[in-house]
Amino acid sequence: MRVIAGKYRSRPLRSLRGLDIRPTSDRLRETLFNVLVGGDPGRLAETVWLDLYAGTGAVGIEALSRGAHMVYFVEESTRAAELVRQNLRSLSVEGDSFEVVERDVLSGLRRLDAQAVTCDFCFLDPPYRQHASYEQTLGFLAQSHLLQPASVVVAEHDRKFDAPAKIGALQRYRKLEQGDAGLSFYKK
Repeated sequence: MRVIAGKYRSRPLRSLRGLDIRPTSDRLRETLFNVLVGGDPGRLAETVWLDLYAGTGAVGIEALSRGAHMVYFVEESTRAAELVRQNLRSLSVEGDSFEVVERDVLSGLRRLDAQAVTCDFCFLDPPYRQHASYEQTLGFLAQSHLLQPASVVVAEHDRKFDAPAKIGALQRYRKLEQGDAGLSFYKK
């Protein structure tokens, strides 16, 4: 596993064996960022990201590599949160460009919402079998102040799972499938 593009291009990222971590593949991350950038690599400059169920932190680190201003990594597992920190340290990422929120996702989102954080992009990737996590997380985001009108929310899921097409104010506007994985893109 490696960083695909940007400042940290081709640098390796570590993962953990034995945990319920399924890092977003290099190929799927490349597809995700190609869709989000839409031919304009500068589109990610100075953006704020939420990387929910962060695992290894690969998606948020990719965002930082491509010019994101700030990434909030939300991860409940102590071992996985430490792995995110290790990956950030190995790349010498500056401490004022990220925060690792070591809490369950809903608790972390409540904290960020109370701090008046708003994001441009939100990526969520709960364990595929936890179908209820998609609805709960998307539902919270839909009614929170974390999203701006132009914010994009992306949910990675099992290809066979049909993530909600609409939940609260969030409407799915695109769905991509690649290998065993799918990406659902939402806007308010």
